[in-house]
Amino acid sequence: MARLPRLVISGQPLHLIQRGNNRSVTFFADEDYQLYCDTLRQVSQRFGCAIHAYVLMTNHVHLLITPDDERGPARMMQAVGRRYVRYINECYRRTGTLWEGRYKSTLIDSEHYLLLCGRYIELNPVRAGMVEDPGQYRWSSYRCNAFGEFNALITPHALYHALGSQPADQQAAYRFLFETHIESQTLDAIRCATNDGTILGHEHFREQIEAALRRRVTRLTHGGDRRSEAFQVTQEEQ
Repeated sequence: MARLPRLVISGQPLHLIQRGNNRSVTFFADEDYQLYCDTLRQVSQRFGCAIHAYVLMTNHVHLLITPDDERGPARMMQAVGRRYVRYINECYRRTGTLWEGRYKSTLIDSEHYLLLCGRYIELNPVRAGMVEDPGQYRWSSYRCNAFGEFNALITPHALYHALGSQPADQQAAYRFLFETHIESQTLDAIRCATNDGTILGHEHFREQIEAALRRRVTRLTHGGDRRSEAFQVTQEEQ
């Protein structure tokens, strides 16, 4: 299957995930989580990536961001990865790869999926059986979004502000969203779009993105006529 370049559009939210190599542990102590958060805050600001939601799990990271620049997410992840891997290797006297190659991401149809994706991210510790309530998990954005706890990492999206006229109203409305179960079909859609590096949205959104990028946003099937005109055009676009 051909690998498409990452889909990134300035001002369009992304769900991003980076996993430990072979799903191995990437955070070993509270100090590691804190160093990652501090580094992420610094580099996200430097490269113009507003972070709306996040969770740091034992062996992977989820981020919900909006980049100001199309190159911002890659630069941000490269910078935070470089510093964090160096810290881990020095601290734990290890060598070798920490992360599983390229991070993965999906463009999000914000109108339909942004708040849903944020909920998906912050519920990761609950689905993993680590806590019963997302507020019990320290290394996520839930306490900030749901209760207003200060978190220098977080920049609320316009859709979050639209939940209410006052911060307390926004927080209450956000907590209310968590009372609704996320259907398994929706969970699968989020996971598939992120793992495949495509888009999370309806057909009209896909058409808008293809028009903006002037190229397809769906993957080629494996095999096919590699000498065809369609294939050659695709290769030139990449």
